Amino acid sequence: MTPTDLADAVLRAVREAVDAGELAVTPPSAVTVERPKQKEHGDYATNVALQLAKPAGRPPRQVAELIAGRLRAVAGISAVEIAGPGFLNVRLEAAAAGVAARRIVEAGEAYGRNDSLAGQRIDLEFVSANPTGPLHLGHVRWAAVGDCLGRLLDASGAKVTREFYVNDAGAQMDKFGASIRARALGEEPPEGGYLGAYVNDLAREVLAARPDILELPEDEQSVAFREEGYRAQLAEQQRTLESFRTHFDVWFSERTLHAGGGIEKALATLREQGHVYDSEGAVFLRTSDFGDDKDRVLVKSDGSLTYFAADCAYYLDKRGRGFDRLVYMLGADHHGYVNRLRAIAACAGDDPDQTVEVLIGQFVKVVQGGEELKLSKRAGNVVTLEDVVDLAGVDAVRYALARSSTDSTLVLDIDLLTKQANENPVFYVQYAHARISGVLRNARDLGIERGDAESFDPSLLSHEREADLLGALGEFPRVVATSAELREAHRVARYLEALAGTYHRFYDACRVLPMGDEEPTDLNRARLWLCEATRVVLANGLALLGVAAPERM
Repeated sequence: MTPTDLADAVLRAVREAVDAGELAVTPPSAVTVERPKQKEHGDYATNVALQLAKPAGRPPRQVAELIAGRLRAVAGISAVEIAGPGFLNVRLEAAAAGVAARRIVEAGEAYGRNDSLAGQRIDLEFVSANPTGPLHLGHVRWAAVGDCLGRLLDASGAKVTREFYVNDAGAQMDKFGASIRARALGEEPPEGGYLGAYVNDLAREVLAARPDILELPEDEQSVAFREEGYRAQLAEQQRTLESFRTHFDVWFSERTLHAGGGIEKALATLREQGHVYDSEGAVFLRTSDFGDDKDRVLVKSDGSLTYFAADCAYYLDKRGRGFDRLVYMLGADHHGYVNRLRAIAACAGDDPDQTVEVLIGQFVKVVQGGEELKLSKRAGNVVTLEDVVDLAGVDAVRYALARSSTDSTLVLDIDLLTKQANENPVFYVQYAHARISGVLRNARDLGIERGDAESFDPSLLSHEREADLLGALGEFPRVVATSAELREAHRVARYLEALAGTYHRFYDACRVLPMGDEEPTDLNRARLWLCEATRVVLANGLALLGVAAPERM
């Protein structure tokens, strides 16, 4: 019996009590069962009686007794106790608990997937860098966490689109092209231009691809350098992110909003809503009516469009593509965008509480040998994503970024991340998977098979450590659903670390394989099912984090 099965049983008991006229309430659509913090309180607990007592007009313990009486008759439940003001503590028979191992193994990669967000169409925008240089440390956190959230949303039933907004319009692109041209001519970039060895690399790459580029008229040269450099730099960003296992479904070019008339259409739509006004030759959006600190300029007095105008058009473009929830993942220096984005939604006639969600990620620092790294050999003034990966590897970096709440500043200690020891969290979890894989290999080498589902006897998994492990495995779907709903990928990582510890304690207390010339027993085979179930959950959890699950270490 899994936590989901037990929750269904509790809900059935409530409905039966209602149908029998014993409870005058509307049955809830779902109930929650949780693992108690103290083992003596049973395998699972629910507070459903406390929730129903007030609408039923009955004391909580009376409601609890009505539900408990029915639960005690459910196959697989060995005892139901009423505790405190009306909590229900439930104990399962060993066979009922052990059957979870078989279900997990049979589900395989699908175990943990759920439909908690089914029906939601979510656009998840993250990283979104200018195509004018390498991805730097400021992009690293969202490259990992954003991708993990995309995997979690998908695993929870949402239709999610991972989107990268390419900031490829505006004055910074012209400075980028002028900087590359200057380096190609052996000159210094213009004031406010781009520095770093990568600009020299781009200049050489452009000259190799376009040997005739310096023969063009001077005004055409800068445009050509800009476009060739843009193509090359964007391709490098895409390669870097793919190598970091961060995938995007859509690479949205800001230029398309300008070229396709998207901005003009957006401004017309907002004007129709009554929130656009003209003042002193400029065009404003009345965002202060919806929580912004001031109204925002859409069109300057000289007729040029602002970045905010593009933001408005981009919002309406997403909504026009059918997304009902837009998630923006921004850096710590973008707090000011929160109210602006919400104001855009409100001005467009939407409820920002329903359509806009802004996640802010705090900064990341990289430390090696006790010293903070601040410079890159290639980018010059920043540490790049590639720098960090070169130092610690994709698995270690992704895991370290995903296991901490984005609300706090994170310090990546390269010395710790490269250490093959239990104090390195990613090593600890990966080692648990590798250890189980080794046990299963040894079983095959000895000719021991766990057998088919019909021969598996879950009642044999009655040891305290086996019960602990089965309970932990049963929590995985709820961890996935909660992590997706709260947008907190670190919950998965922390769960995996706890699961790894639970497995190691089980393995130390319960012999899985027979010793010496002993014949394998049904208990050995049952424990192989439990080991394989644990391996499946560890692998599935690591996959959600974009981290490998090695079979050997």
